[in-house]
This record gives sequence, structure tokens and C-alpha cells, in this order.
Amino acid sequence: MQPLRLMAASLAVATSLSVPAYAADLIHFWDAPQHGANSFNEAPPDLAYFQALRATGATWVRLTPSKWKGVGRDFLIGDADHYSGLPASDLATLRKVVEAAGAAGLKVVIVPLSLPGDRWSQQNGGKDDARLWNDRAYWEQSADFWRDLAAALKDEPMIAGYNLINEPTPEKGMGLDEQAAPDVRQAWYAKYKGTTHDLPTFYETLIKALRSVDPDTPVMVDGGWYANAASFSYWPSKLSDDKVLYSFHMYEPYEATSGPNIKRDPQLRYPGVESRFGGEKVRWDKAVMARYVNGPFDWAAAHGVPNNRVVTGEFGCVREWVDCGTYLGDVLDVLKSHHAHWAFYGWREDGWDAMDYELAPSVTTGQFYYLREQGKADQLKRTPHPLLDIIEAHMGDD
Repeated sequence: MQPLRLMAASLAVATSLSVPAYAADLIHFWDAPQHGANSFNEAPPDLAYFQALRATGATWVRLTPSKWKGVGRDFLIGDADHYSGLPASDLATLRKVVEAAGAAGLKVVIVPLSLPGDRWSQQNGGKDDARLWNDRAYWEQSADFWRDLAAALKDEPMIAGYNLINEPTPEKGMGLDEQAAPDVRQAWYAKYKGTTHDLPTFYETLIKALRSVDPDTPVMVDGGWYANAASFSYWPSKLSDDKVLYSFHMYEPYEATSGPNIKRDPQLRYPGVESRFGGEKVRWDKAVMARYVNGPFDWAAAHGVPNNRVVTGEFGCVREWVDCGTYLGDVLDVLKSHHAHWAFYGWREDGWDAMDYELAPSVTTGQFYYLREQGKADQLKRTPHPLLDIIEAHMGDD
């Protein structure tokens, strides 16, 4: 880390320790724009990891413990086939990591990649697990999980939210296209409302259980179809709880921002790449991007949800894409126009380098995996980092 960043990290720690801690009720944290990153690491991060993130200007981290090794098959859940309680040692590990983030001056939003009946596909042999969306018994187990976790963590002052599940897909395989127009989505929901594919009702079930032990900690909910920005368009109303944050993810047009595009010759370019959006074919540029991102904010305004209760929980592009910098800049400009909360994906991920914007352009994917396998990941060259510079320039935007 550069000397200036070390100084900033030290200052962040000193500041965080000198400011009186709020009670666990942190909905006020979200009254002003908050900017941060996603932590989806395979090993529990330490204080130095969070200090480095804080030094970028980040104020929060969206943290998943789901990749960590625990006492059972599924960390913190024990077994996604049947939840029977929080493993004590897993909970202790999570608490230690959360406290490290807090010591670095960051607030934390906890997000599981798996719930009972919905094991993350990458831990399920690459297969989707749709039991949660077909058997209400897993709704009840998921509610039990969140009740238990909230009871255990409700007094942790650095926790600014519980993101109930990452990128849910209750619509998958049920006759709704991922890029469908709003009226098509609304007709689909009218058909499946009240069933196990009813995402708003699922969230109401979990929130009711969670609130029985923790009335204060904010709850964050992803829209359906992998948190697609258009997915809230079929929700007929906001949720009943008044401390809910509505989250969407921004990787569109996915054909261009994702890994396969790196192997294309030539690569799909931005602006200019074409894809389907809202039932029509569009050529992506900043104006189309703004139209897409505006969707959740327009839905919120129509349903009495304040602008500061909408969050871009993830956004990013593969760093080897020739247009990644242009894309990131446009996303951040559009989000700034909404005074939006956001968290980029991702921060120093230890098992995957494609969206580690801190890595110098000269660091190839092969170098990353070689050094990691040799136990020399600390030798990765992290400067210069022009993509991270773009993100850092927008930290603190209001």
C-alpha cells in the first residue's frame, strides 16, 4: 500500500475509535449517500484488509461469509438441506470479522449466498437449487435462520443491514424472461402471487421473524432475477416494514461486462454493444444506461419509498475488458445523479481476480492464480490502478 493510503487507513481507525458508537438502530446511516465495496472472499478477511478498503474512502462493506469454511457443509447455516441452528464456532468467526470491519471504520451489511433450500450453485456442483422456491418448509427454515442470526448480532453497532439473500431467482424456469418489459412482469406476478414464487411475500415472512428479536437493524432486499434492476417493476407495493433498503445490481449489458467477452475477437464495445432490454433491442450508451438504472428509483418514487432507501448493491465489469473504465465512469455518473448508495464488486477477492480493480493492468489472470497457489498473493502488483482511481474519484459524492 502507498504511504498516503497507510496514513488514511490509520486515520480511519483512529476516527472510528474516537466516535461514540450508535445503538444497533442504523437506518439513519443510510440518510446520506454511502459508498463501499463487496467482500466475497474465500477466507475471513482481517483488519488490514478492511483498513485498506476504508482508505479508498469507502464507508461500508457488503460482506458474505458463505464461502468460508465452517463446521458443516454450509457456513453459518450448517446444512442448507436442513437448518437446525447456528454453529457456535461459525458465528464466532463472523463476529470477529464484523468487529474487524468496524474497527477499520466501516459499517457492514451481511448477505448470505445460500439459504435453506437454496444452496449457492457454485457450492452445489454448478447446479441451481430451487427448493426454496418450491417448498414453503424452506421459507420457515430461512425465517428461523434469520431470527437466530438477528438475535445473535442485534447489538453489534457496526452492522448497518441484513441483506436477506443475494440475487434471488424465484422467477427462473417459470415463464418470465429475465429482460421482460414491466407489463409482462406484472402479468406474471399476478399469476404467481401467493405461491412459493412470490418474492415480496417471502421477504415479509423473513422480516416478520427477524423483527421478533430485532426491531431496529435495517433490512436490505434484492429484487428478483439476480437482482435485475427491472425486477421491482412487478412489485405492487413496498414492503410493510419501514426500515427496508431496496437493492439492485448493475452488470448490464452482461454480454459485454462479463468474462466471455474478454475472449471475443473483437470484444463487444461500450458504448455501442447491442442487447435486449425491456422487450426491445437497444444500443447501449450512457443514455440507455441511465434509463435502465432509473427503473428502481422510478418504482420507489411511485410507491412512497425515499430515494435514499434504494441501493446499488453490486456493479462492475471484468477488468481486462478494454472499455471497463468507460463503463465504470458512466455507471458512477448515473448513480451520482440519484445521490445513490452503492458498493462496487469487489474488493481484493482472494479466489478470483476478474473484478479486482486494484490490480495493476500488467497483472494477468495467470499471474494472479500462480501467486495465489504459491502462497505469494501479497506479491501481486497493485499500482498503478486506473480502474480503482475512477471508483475512488466518486467516493464521497453526494
